[in-house]
Amino acid sequence: MLSNKHFYVDLVFYHYILDCFVLIDLKVNEVEHKDVGQMITYLNFFNAEVKKETDKETIGIILTSGKDDVFVEYATETVTNKLAVSEYTLYLPDKKTLKQKVREILDNE
Repeated sequence: MLSNKHFYVDLVFYHYILDCFVLIDLKVNEVEHKDVGQMITYLNFFNAEVKKETDKETIGIILTSGKDDVFVEYATETVTNKLAVSEYTLYLPDKKTLKQKVREILDNE
């Protein structure tokens, strides 16, 4: 039975190689516990109501402008759904900073 409430995930893709849906939720603020719970709700709904028996378990990604790694670890530790939380940046760094970061990465290899 479906709820009479309506929720919308920001982006829905189907990954043909992995044979699963990929849900992406975009957050402009630092991720909070309610965001993790919201994504778990989306994942449970898609796994129960949308995916076919031949599809693999749905993957959820929360893209956020900031995250506390310790909080995310505890908030997602017992989640059996496939869920990832990652940060994004709105702007690329300037050319000088970008070159410096690339050099640091190459020097560490």
